[in-house]
Amino acid sequence: MLAAALSAASLAHAQQVLRVSAIPDEAPTELQRKFKPLGAYLEQKTGMKVEFIPVTDYAASVEGLVNNKLDMVWFGGFTFVQAKMRSNGKVIPLVQREEDERFKSVFITSDKAISRLEDLKGKTFTFGSESSTSGHLMPRFYLLAANVNPDTDMKRVAFSGAHDATAAAVAGGKVDAGALNASVWEKLVTERKMDPNAVRVFYTTPGYFDYNWTVRSDMDPALRKKITDAFLSLDKADPKGKEILELQRATRFLPTKAENYEAIEKAARQAGLLK
Repeated sequence: MLAAALSAASLAHAQQVLRVSAIPDEAPTELQRKFKPLGAYLEQKTGMKVEFIPVTDYAASVEGLVNNKLDMVWFGGFTFVQAKMRSNGKVIPLVQREEDERFKSVFITSDKAISRLEDLKGKTFTFGSESSTSGHLMPRFYLLAANVNPDTDMKRVAFSGAHDATAAAVAGGKVDAGALNASVWEKLVTERKMDPNAVRVFYTTPGYFDYNWTVRSDMDPALRKKITDAFLSLDKADPKGKEILELQRATRFLPTKAENYEAIEKAARQAGLLK
């Protein structure tokens, strides 16, 4: 009986921790920096301890949520689609940034001979992570639409693992060009970590739905509502809200739904990244 009581107490304690993670699309230190004030805010709004658990790669973020090792994850559109498929539809996207309604990828280069996607034939190129929406899936989709097959038409294709790493690879001359998340590119330019005169954008994709915060469908509906309301209540007029929104590179958060990512799933199938 004592063992059972201790086990129940342990389970109750474990359930008071909200385990949160994010796809590692930027350096781990940057992800931690961005999450810290958001984590404190969610603790205040939910009454739970919020723990940020970094993952090694995109696949680990999907497996962590599906296998009940994580409770909420910041996914890209493609990783959300993968999590939906792996869980047989048992994940729910809660909110997205306003910016995620029409997200974009940029193609960058320092090579003066490159001015359009077709010029990438015979060149070296890097995507971000293989499971990245804005760093791989959508850039590949638009390359194929321009009759450029990265696997056969380019001299060499690499995967940097993260958006900032892609920019660094192009700036450092390791590759002729690369594709990354448009908002990360803008941040790097704003922070003067990239010189747009030395490395320039030569193609920007049309907009598409991208990032969202996703939970499993078995999460308590009351907790799900608390989390959703917390994100929707973030306001730039409030100093704390302003800090969180700026770190998340968001104007505001909006409700989202699984149907918003059907075009991403279709693009992934057309690009041969989903069977």
